[in-house]
Amino acid sequence: MAHTLPKHGRTALRTVLGAGLTALALLGSGAVAAAEIVIGQVAPLTGVLASSGEQMVLGGKIYFDAVNAQGGVHGATLHQLVVDDGYEVDKTVARTRELLARPDVVALFGFAGTANITQLLKDGVLAEGGAALVAPYTGGESLRTPFNPWIFHVRAGYVDEAEHMVQQLTTLGMNRIAVMYQDDGFGQSGLEGVEAALARRKLKLVAAASYPRNTDDVAAAVKTITAANPHAVIMVAVNKPAAAFIKQYREAGGGAQLYNISVVNPAEIVRLAGLANAHGLGISQVVPFPYQPRLPVVREYQQLLAKYAPGAEVNYTSFEEFLGAKVLVEALRRAGPAPTRAGVIKALESLEKFDLGGLVISYSPTNRIGSRSVEVTVIGSTGRLMK
Repeated sequence: MAHTLPKHGRTALRTVLGAGLTALALLGSGAVAAAEIVIGQVAPLTGVLASSGEQMVLGGKIYFDAVNAQGGVHGATLHQLVVDDGYEVDKTVARTRELLARPDVVALFGFAGTANITQLLKDGVLAEGGAALVAPYTGGESLRTPFNPWIFHVRAGYVDEAEHMVQQLTTLGMNRIAVMYQDDGFGQSGLEGVEAALARRKLKLVAAASYPRNTDDVAAAVKTITAANPHAVIMVAVNKPAAAFIKQYREAGGGAQLYNISVVNPAEIVRLAGLANAHGLGISQVVPFPYQPRLPVVREYQQLLAKYAPGAEVNYTSFEEFLGAKVLVEALRRAGPAPTRAGVIKALESLEKFDLGGLVISYSPTNRIGSRSVEVTVIGSTGRLMK
């Protein structure tokens, strides 16, 4: 569960990034490789979400590599064109416009950030480009409601995660619940999800405290939430600020049960917060447990990870994007030779009750939420996740 890629995994990532940047440099020359399907990915490879960004790219890469080794899709090689946005909204918009300006980019894949992708919708970037965005690494409600035709979600939403966590806590008699959240669309979506889940049980938050996006400045949030003396704290945060809150809250004497929404890497949390502080943290998950090869799709993921990224460790984030890559490749197959952006969307809409190997995904012309599955894992005494 390493938080960054080991040497071999990093080499593989540099290879795909180098190829992507080379291809992007050819934009003005009109050079387009024959028999190649280009998949555009904007990922946070620098900034506070960099370790997750690496895993997002890797999860897609190992499956695309495996498909190419078997002859590609209808004889065409899959090319994963990756560019970095640093988790910054304006860069996400600019990089996406650049990708969609390329006529050979037939689909988008694996972006991150509720606020980032929401801005793409607000600015009409996805509508103008007419390409599907498959498996974004976010459960933000603003990307799901109101319905938009461009984004195909593999994961359950933050509202689903919040409901599951609140249900678990209140069943255990923990009804004094606080929220620590990122001050943007991502954090707001999670906050509203928790508030709605509590309202269904005629309860209210005892405290809510935010921290600024792209920082780990959580001191004020720690003070506010510690003073409220909650039974539990649900964090809607990414790795570094989540770890900073856990560490500071525990060191301030805070004894509440801590939870975090799915978008954190447990290994990074342990490294940054310390095992003594991180032990017992509950993390909601929206894809199957990837550490035990009980499902066929988990076995496939583990085998391809070992083959195409030797030394890289099993990770929820890379597994989630591996699942997304499987969804996209199936759509490309159904779209036929020389797929178009519109053809890929129609093919995705045809994936009704599509079994990835133990996880069933369903889309339709009126549904873009492939799965609503949620479960909670816990960081154990050794620092590893337990179900």
